[in-house]
Formats: sequence, structure tokens, C-alpha cells
Amino acid sequence: MTRRIVVAGGAGYIGSHVCVELLERGDALLIIDDFSNSHPEAVARIQELAKGDVELLKADMADETQRDMIINAVKAFGADGAVHLAGLKAVGESVAEPARYYRVNLGSALTLIAALEAADAKTIVFSSSATVYGEHNQNPVDENGANGPTNPYGRTKYFIEEMLKDIAHSDPEWRVVNLRYFNPVGAHPSGRIGEDPNGIPNNLFPFISQVAVGKREKLSVFGDDYPTRDGTGVRDYIHVADLARGHAAALDYLGTLSKGGATDINLGTGVGYSVLEAVAAFKRASNRDIPYEVTPRRDGDIAEIYANPKRAETLLGWRAEKSLEDMCADHWRWQSHNPDGYKS
Repeated sequence: MTRRIVVAGGAGYIGSHVCVELLERGDALLIIDDFSNSHPEAVARIQELAKGDVELLKADMADETQRDMIINAVKAFGADGAVHLAGLKAVGESVAEPARYYRVNLGSALTLIAALEAADAKTIVFSSSATVYGEHNQNPVDENGANGPTNPYGRTKYFIEEMLKDIAHSDPEWRVVNLRYFNPVGAHPSGRIGEDPNGIPNNLFPFISQVAVGKREKLSVFGDDYPTRDGTGVRDYIHVADLARGHAAALDYLGTLSKGGATDINLGTGVGYSVLEAVAAFKRASNRDIPYEVTPRRDGDIAEIYANPKRAETLLGWRAEKSLEDMCADHWRWQSHNPDGYKS
């Protein structure tokens, strides 16, 4: 049977790839997005890449005045469950504007929970983050690692995870997976959808790619005095296509459960790369020079983190398949074909 899945934030970077994956599996989708950090063209390209049943609702899930409209739309759609990707996602911005992050991220989650409850569709895959982990875990970090997010963005993810666990504990009909993923990069291999941030990119790869394509003069490397092999931060980068498969696998897993509950699952490769290693790999993929300058550390950043992804393999039958070279090649294909993103 065709599943009817709400994808909150479905026009965004990760959301658009999740939508393509779900459509290719035969699901019908209701995309909810306010296009605050995405573009309507992404929805058109989703439908270009994967034919299927797609409805679009332009709405701000954190806006209380739109709450009833969103709930009614989810009920009318006949939802079976949801993937929740809506929200703000920049670490540095969250340090500067914490109240906005709490309002938007927690408010969006509460609206979606209310809508799923009203539609009797108590199944949700939540787009969480490795930022819920603290600074003092040993790498690779597994799901039993100590929580202790170091910035407001990470705390919003942690608080939403806890809300979902409390709800699942109070009502055994709720089925929840919190996907704690690491650093999504890359793009669809067609080059038709990819990361298109507004303004100055907050994440490493879109900044590198904008330098490579000539949109920016140089990359800022935030700190080279971390206790890592070359002094720059080490992260687990995961191809967005692998990430999209992980969301679909999580929905499949929830559909097999005979009882409800909430489970935390890492999505990562299990390998960490430094900023300078990522720059070198992107230079090879693009055949472009990528000048950079070292600047002070950002508040809220930690030195090193990478995943233990064994639980994903055990429960979901999922593992990352794409290499750092794949990530760079696909990211560059998107950026070089769309130098100004969806406005190109």
C-alpha cells in the first residue's frame, strides 16, 4: 500500500533528497515548507526527478496563527506519518539568536505533533543531530554517549528528542525514531537538487563550493589549534543521498513495530575528516584552487566527533555507501551547474 507521508521542511536541502527517495519508493507526500531557507524551484525539481503524488502546503509551522490550518491539512491528506526536517539549523546563528531558535524549532515540532495526533498518524522520524552529544564522549560516539549540546541549536534538537520520548512514553501508539546525523554534504547525482543556503553559508561544504565556483574570495577556517591531527575540527561527513535512504529505512522500521516507543539512531560513516582534509578532497574533485584563511574558533564548536553507526545497520539494515570523493564530486556538480543555486 502507498504510504502517505508528511515531509515538514521538504523543500530544504535534506528534505528535497528525502522526498525524492520516498517518491521513488512509491510514497505519496505532503510537503510543508515556508521557503525561509529553501526555494519553490526545489519542489519542481523533486517532481522532475521522481514522479508521484506530491501536495505542497506553504506554511510556517512555528506561526501560531497557521497552526489550525496546518492541522486540518494533515488530516485532509490522510497522513500515515511524518518526517520532521523543518527548523533553523546554524550553530553560530543560534548562539547569536537563541530565543528565535527555541521559538521556531520547538514551535514547529509541537505543531507537527498536534497535527499527527489529530490525524491519528502517530509515527514520526525526527531530523535530530549529532550536536546533542557533549564534548567529552569518546569517538566514535554511539547512541549511549553523554548528551550535552554546546549551543542553542543542539539544545533545541535535544529538547525535541526528549519531548518525543515523553510523548511516546505517555501514549504507546506513538512510534518515534530520532535520527542523530552528522554532517550532510553532497547532492543528488543529477546535479538538479542540492544545498542552496541563503546569505553566507554556515556549513563547510557550501562555503568551500562557493569559493571553488568563484562566488566567494576565500574560506574561513574557524580555528587551527584544536587537539586534532592538523589542528582543524574533525567531523563525520555523510552524503545526503545516504542520509535520504536512512530516513526511508527509519520509516520502514517504524512500520514493522508491534508496539510504540522512541529510539535514537546515529547516521554517519564512522570516519572523521578534518576541515583541511575536506578542502583538499574538494580541490581534487573540482580542479579548482580553494584559498582559505584561519580565523578564531566559533562559539559552540567542538574539536572532533564522528559516529558509531552500528545501531543503524542492526535496526534499519542501513549503512553509508558513498565516499568523501563521491560527496565532493556530487556537491561540485550541483554547484557548478547551479552557481547561484535555484536562482540560476
